[in-house]
Amino acid sequence: MAEVIELRGLRASGFCGALPEEQVRAQPLEVDLDVEADLRAACASDDLEDTIDYGALAAEVERVLTTERFTLLERLAERLAEVVLVDARVSGVTVAVRKLRPPVPQQLATSGVRVVRRR
Repeated sequence: MAEVIELRGLRASGFCGALPEEQVRAQPLEVDLDVEADLRAACASDDLEDTIDYGALAAEVERVLTTERFTLLERLAERLAEVVLVDARVSGVTVAVRKLRPPVPQQLATSGVRVVRRR
């Protein structure tokens, strides 16, 4: 059984969208991660070396959001899953990505995608 490290509400401005204006003007994006890993060693040792450093992980997710460009939220979510799965200790990840100002005429709070990837 794996434990889960949760990151909620990581926000950054990035480029993601099929509309031309979404590729020239950064927009607010929000990410949630559920990172599955065996954390028993960290539970016993209380040592950062025995776990996944969520600060470093958040920095890497922010880097992707702010420096890479995407047309689809689906591809952005997949890219973030790839970044998390680089760490061999991660057995699975759920990535949720949301646009906080979706470009639609309706009053829509967010639009988003969730992907689940496991080894």
